[in-house]
Amino acid sequence: MMTLRYVGLDVHKDSISVAVADVGDAARRFLSGCRSMKPRVLKLLRTLGPLGSLKVCYEAGPTGYGLQRFLEEKGWTVWSFRRRWCRSS
Repeated sequence: MMTLRYVGLDVHKDSISVAVADVGDAARRFLSGCRSMKPRVLKLLRTLGPLGSLKVCYEAGPTGYGLQRFLEEKGWTVWSFRRRWCRSS
């Protein structure tokens, strides 16, 4: 059975930080960041699980749009969100 994972990307000009949370597990893991290179991000996502098992998102902004388009061209679904859409508790 495939485990569903949520992957958050914090995209900056020179680096991308990655956090992962498995469904049903309260613990979240921060993975070390990687250089902001599209092939490296694609390789990292592939190591985290198969295409259908990952839900990938990033905070909307100018540095993430190109990455989103690149990943979608490779078959990944990537959601963007805006900070103002999120409530803090």
